[in-house]
Amino acid sequence: MKIQIIPCLQDNYSYLIIDEENNIACVVDPSEADPIIEYLENTQIQLKFILNTHHHYDHVGGNQKLKEKYGASVIGYEGDRERIPGIDILVSDQETWIHKNFEAKIIHVPGHTLGHICFYFHKDKSVFTGDTLFSLGCGKIFEGTYAQMFDSLMKLKELPKNTKVFCGHEYTIQNSRFCIAHDENNKNLKTKVNDIKIKLKTGGSTIPSTMKDELECNIFLRSNNVETFSKLRYLKDNF
Repeated sequence: MKIQIIPCLQDNYSYLIIDEENNIACVVDPSEADPIIEYLENTQIQLKFILNTHHHYDHVGGNQKLKEKYGASVIGYEGDRERIPGIDILVSDQETWIHKNFEAKIIHVPGHTLGHICFYFHKDKSVFTGDTLFSLGCGKIFEGTYAQMFDSLMKLKELPKNTKVFCGHEYTIQNSRFCIAHDENNKNLKTKVNDIKIKLKTGGSTIPSTMKDELECNIFLRSNNVETFSKLRYLKDNF
């Protein structure tokens, strides 16, 4: 399996998960269609599925155009059937979705939205976290509660440390400033920030991160209880 990062809008990431054996692909959170179409047309890969982590427009904006052009099926959380454009296949928490070489466990992670899910491709050691877990950060809480978001992050903490984390936005450098402000003696964090700056200076992406890096450096995952997490999330909102 190959994962191709597709930058969209101002700071969004969509991802093409490519089954090279069958020359087919899934796209995760296509905020806009045109960058996805350009890549597919240049590589002659067939888009079969659209995977949505949640209903926000900057994650589903390309659904309809891609569906109409390629006949792709839209996959989303069963509780968001009224909010995800063009949804065809409803998935539930802990379900495993399989099609040929694609195999993803669904993890329901309410907090950012009530219907947010992650797609964990365990055979490929990759998780697509949308706006729940970012590199060195976590999403704002729009619909859920602090307790829900904390519990959702605790679910993701249980993934193997070598799991690659593909999140919905390039927020890493902004997130790093908050982490350093509240965890200034963290040597692993300082090393990661230096690596991030080098990647960005050479035109690269900070994604994917790994669960190991996030456990060592992400202050939200380093929170041991919901009270500490809630305070940090509140402070980040006003940082």
